[in-house]
Amino acid sequence: MSTGTSIRLRPYEVALLRGGPRAAVTVAVVALHLRGDVEAGRPGRLRTSEASSEAAGQAPPPQTSPPSQAPPAPASSPDPASSPAPLPPLAEAVRAALARPAGLPQVRDHADVRAALAELQAGLRAAGLLRAFPPHRTRTARRALDALSAEHPLPTSRKGLPEPDALMAVALHGEPALHVLVPRFALRAGLITRAEVTEGKGFHSRSPRGGGTGGTAYSCGGGGGGSD
Repeated sequence: MSTGTSIRLRPYEVALLRGGPRAAVTVAVVALHLRGDVEAGRPGRLRTSEASSEAAGQAPPPQTSPPSQAPPAPASSPDPASSPAPLPPLAEAVRAALARPAGLPQVRDHADVRAALAELQAGLRAAGLLRAFPPHRTRTARRALDALSAEHPLPTSRKGLPEPDALMAVALHGEPALHVLVPRFALRAGLITRAEVTEGKGFHSRSPRGGGTGGTAYSCGGGGGGSD
């Protein structure tokens, strides 16, 4: 996040300003899902991909010893270009919170996740974007969100959308973006509350505004504008 003449907000910060802690955790969950680290478990619950493999009884492939006449090959260094990017603190905390399958409210209330959220909130307050008592967005934050919304309109399809843009869409637009980008995962994981599926046409009926990603949203406070 830049605090100079132009403010550059990351998706987690945008979501926190727009919709509060639950919205920020939702972005982290979607980020982990797009990486293949998290999937939907039982209805309304999340689980890591490793947990689903263990539940299915999948064992790692057996180790075979190399022929005695051939010396073992030296270990190769990982290719930095092919290694996944390190996770931001909030996403890392969410993944740790899913050591066991859990619903989104339980993930949000996990101690590590609460600590990561508190760190994000502190950074936003230091940048003059968030007031502490009572919590609400500042005028500068509202202008920044308006500019980002104009720069990143709600996408109409997931096809060809880079992951950073997908996360920013979820951060800015919340549930409507989930319906476009990850509808089945969002419904099964409890990120959205209800939807109607028509064969070949996707999701149609919308759940109540804020039901999927709102949580305790921050009001705009004084100076005009309504809360999200």
